[in-house]
Amino acid sequence: MNGKRIIEKYYDVVDNQLLRFVLVGGLNTAFGVGVYCLAIFIGLPYYVATLVSNVLGVLFNFVTTGNLVFRNGNPRLIFRFVACYVVIYFVNTALVKLFAYLVSRTSYLENPYYWAGIVATPFVALCSYFLLKKFVYKQ
Repeated sequence: MNGKRIIEKYYDVVDNQLLRFVLVGGLNTAFGVGVYCLAIFIGLPYYVATLVSNVLGVLFNFVTTGNLVFRNGNPRLIFRFVACYVVIYFVNTALVKLFAYLVSRTSYLENPYYWAGIVATPFVALCSYFLLKKFVYKQ
């Protein structure tokens, strides 16, 4: 079975766009959080770790989200996609900073940025779905 047929079968099985976004988002999130945690582990500041995970994540997400969620792999959309992710980067960074502050005030974790990045993830995911749906893959 070729890739195109697999994707069509995926659309048949998962016919709800938001559900597809959640499923593909799980894959994209695991990728992004993994990159973020690796960057924090090697000693990068949280804002650089967020930037690195977003840059690599955007490339990965553009392919998976466009093709598997919105049924649109048009490479011309990369500019709008990237513009949305610039906004998402700032939202993510602000949330991580806020959550790291809250975590550091309520616990004695050595590095609150791990947990702050993880806690920020669902909020950032919802923001990204609505931005992508309204500004990139609008129908």
